Amino acid sequence: MAIQTEGLKISILASGSSGNVTYIESDKKKLLVDCGLSGKKATALLSQIGRTPEDLDGILVTHEHRDHVHGVGVLARKYNLDIYANEKTWSAMSPIIGNIKMEQKHLFEMGRTMTIGDIDIQSFGVSHDAIAPQFYSFHKDNKSFVMLTDTGYVSDRMRGVVANADAYLFESNHDLDMLRMGRYPWSLKQRILGDKGHLSNEDGALALCDVIGDNTKRIYLGHLSKDNNMKAIAHDTVDSILREKGKGVGESFTLFDTDPDEPSLLFSI
Repeated sequence: MAIQTEGLKISILASGSSGNVTYIESDKKKLLVDCGLSGKKATALLSQIGRTPEDLDGILVTHEHRDHVHGVGVLARKYNLDIYANEKTWSAMSPIIGNIKMEQKHLFEMGRTMTIGDIDIQSFGVSHDAIAPQFYSFHKDNKSFVMLTDTGYVSDRMRGVVANADAYLFESNHDLDMLRMGRYPWSLKQRILGDKGHLSNEDGALALCDVIGDNTKRIYLGHLSKDNNMKAIAHDTVDSILREKGKGVGESFTLFDTDPDEPSLLFSI
């Protein structure tokens, strides 16, 4: 008889401007959120946490950008996985991910809550230059894990949805000085800095100050730009701002880094 465990097990398999994929497991379901890497790379990352693509039940998609959907079609076809996305995202990503059987396609509309197996998943819209970007909050056994990257700002509505989670994957995309002084053309810099771009280290930290609560134990800094950020800079900036605002870094919760090529250790909430 299988041993039942409470809560969720999670690994940030890859996070960054080059590709994003997160693994979430319960007693009944094993899911990915996005797969912005090749199927081969995703398989290798899963193997590092003792899992295989054959274990998976489905993939939830946040939006159609390639660093989030590059390997979705390949994995879905090879392993007969269900894919969940809203209608506009389906339309936008279909030319990128290729043909998917109708029985594998599922609509997960923005602002809705869907139960997949024993996991309640709430979707919420973000502000990004995709057709209908949405991220997810995962709930099981009074525990919650929130994913929030790829947004230019965090609205009051978003704050209400994601408040007081047990664990977060939260955007810390760029260091403002590195971006402003870097090699990107001005038009791209404007896009990143805009309301439909990405959160800077500072803006991510300030938003975290508003949403972390007594339940919060783990914060993972995600979607770091390869060209406009560094782990040490992101970590130190967020740590400094959280401490300045009286948040208990290292006491009530721990701040973790993520990597574009190495998975985080599988953790439980």
